[in-house]
Amino acid sequence: MPKNYRIVLASFLGLTAGFATTVFAQQEAASFKVVQVIGMQGVKHNTKGRVTVSKESLEFVSGATKSELPIASIQDALTGADSQRVIGGTLGTLSTFAPYGSGRFLSLFRTKIDTLTIYYRDAGGGLHGAIFTTPGGEAAVLKKQMVDQGAKTSISVDDEAIRQTNGGKSKEKKP
Repeated sequence: MPKNYRIVLASFLGLTAGFATTVFAQQEAASFKVVQVIGMQGVKHNTKGRVTVSKESLEFVSGATKSELPIASIQDALTGADSQRVIGGTLGTLSTFAPYGSGRFLSLFRTKIDTLTIYYRDAGGGLHGAIFTTPGGEAAVLKKQMVDQGAKTSISVDDEAIRQTNGGKSKEKKP
């Protein structure tokens, strides 16, 4: 009985390890809600959609519209924090002219967003840029996924996070 027990246990552990490897290997890449402000070929300005990063490409999908960039073509990826008006249209525009500083009060109704700017080369070698906005905090995660898959960046993910928390200042101290 002890010999059979060991064989059954070894088989069970082998199957469990194989199953776990298969499950983790088949996890899908995270998808991010974005607004493509400008720059993706074949996509209108200010189009809402989803971006997914895979080993081969960055894919933007909005309804029937789909645009892909090879990860290897991305020359630089930069993030930034900003805000946008929650109150839009005519009321949002007129709020900038409101008397006695009430425009400042109305500026409290802004939502935090992050921007992701990428520079990429097309098949002919031409340099292009695209700008996306994401809900606050997601641009850095998206950039990290892109860099992990092989996209290039002039500022590392860690250095950029430090600059944003220090109000745009570098972590280096002046002598």
